[in-house]
Parts: sequence; structure tokens; C-alpha cells
Amino acid sequence: MQETADDKTLARLTAEGRRDAFDLLVRRHQSAVRRFLLSLTLGNESLCDDLAQEAFLKAYLNIGKFRAASSFQTWLMRIAYNTFYDYKRANTPELTDLSAADAPRNDRTYTQDYELMADIYHALSLLKDQERTCITLQLIQGESIEHIAQITGMAENTVKSHLKRGKERLANYLKQNGYDR
Repeated sequence: MQETADDKTLARLTAEGRRDAFDLLVRRHQSAVRRFLLSLTLGNESLCDDLAQEAFLKAYLNIGKFRAASSFQTWLMRIAYNTFYDYKRANTPELTDLSAADAPRNDRTYTQDYELMADIYHALSLLKDQERTCITLQLIQGESIEHIAQITGMAENTVKSHLKRGKERLANYLKQNGYDR
């Protein structure tokens, strides 16, 4: 399998039964999907891995439905987004509760990094679900408003509103917790 083949070609080859083509698609997109889901699950790596695996399985089973109306990554992120919200609807309790007290205390740098990540996930947990999704897609994934709208199925103006409110909430949280220096 050629590493230079484009995603559309790889999707077509996968639909024709070439598993090696799908393996290449997974390698290309797994870190983006995982990063997105890690933010949505507020740092729960185990849940993130389970959801990523489920999203890729759904993509594999439905690869024949990919019509290239958007990029493969946008299509795949939409599947990941839906997988997360399907999980969330089925499991209403909190996703995770990160606490710096759970971090190993023997490595100061690790503990400081862990505390920072716990603060970031806590800040994300204060956002409404749609705000967190839009913030994650734009600030962490680097997606455009147009792609966020395609992934989430929201209108572009709705995405902009969620981004504005989410950024305001994050800025207020960071300011209140001494990160405005």
C-alpha cells in the first residue's frame, strides 16, 4: 500500500475489501480522533481509547457510505462525535473527576503537568457540551468553523456562538485561577 495515496482512494480501496488501506487511514487519523475524544471525555484515557476504537469500527463498517462530500477526516470526526454523544446519552454519570491528589508525588515535574492537565480538563468540564465540542475542535484540533459545522451538524453561526461563549467561560475560569499573568 502506498503511503502517498489520498484518503479518498484509501476509502474506496477499503470498501473494495483492502484492509491494508484502512490500516493506513487509521494510522493517519488516529491521533486527531484520540485527541478530540480525550478532550470530550475530560482526560479519561481508557474511555477515550474505547470510544476511538468504536469510532474506527463504525467507520470501517460504513466506509461504503463515505461520498467525499467533505474530507475523510471530517467524516471520521463526525463519527467520533456521534460515538461520544451516543455513549454520553447511555451513561449519564460524570465522565471523570481528575484530581491532583491522584498524581504520583515523587516526580515534581510530572505532578505539576498533571495538575495543569487537571485544571484544563476541569475548565473544559465547566463548559456546556456543545461549547466544549466546538472549543475542542477549534483550539485543540485546529478545525475551521466550516468543518466544525460539518462535524457537529450545527449551523456556522451556532458554532460561532458556542465558541464565543465557551472562550468567555474559559477566560473567566483562567483569570479566577491565576492563569492571567
